[in-house]
Amino acid sequence: MNDEFKQKVYTLIGAIPEGNVATYGQIAKLAGAPRHARAVGYLLKHLPNDSSLPWHRVINSQGKISFPVDSDKFNSQALKLKAEGVVSLNGRVSLKKYLWN
Repeated sequence: MNDEFKQKVYTLIGAIPEGNVATYGQIAKLAGAPRHARAVGYLLKHLPNDSSLPWHRVINSQGKISFPVDSDKFNSQALKLKAEGVVSLNGRVSLKKYLWN
């Protein structure tokens, strides 16, 4: 994965408005690499702990939080989304309502 792709991914994630979500695939497509959704996940997994990037706004294509249910990361993401007004039910978010366009 090259630096240009990384920078595009980080810029796109930073542009997701509060109260909206994007999917890994959506970010990959907008970054010019539609088949690299997993690479987006990899980049997010390896963010520094002190990153201000709104990683919590990125979910999977089914509208679900990708972490195991009730794990610390799952709960953290669900709480961060809730604080922004994004409702999730058992970790699932309505893409019709909250997907960033």
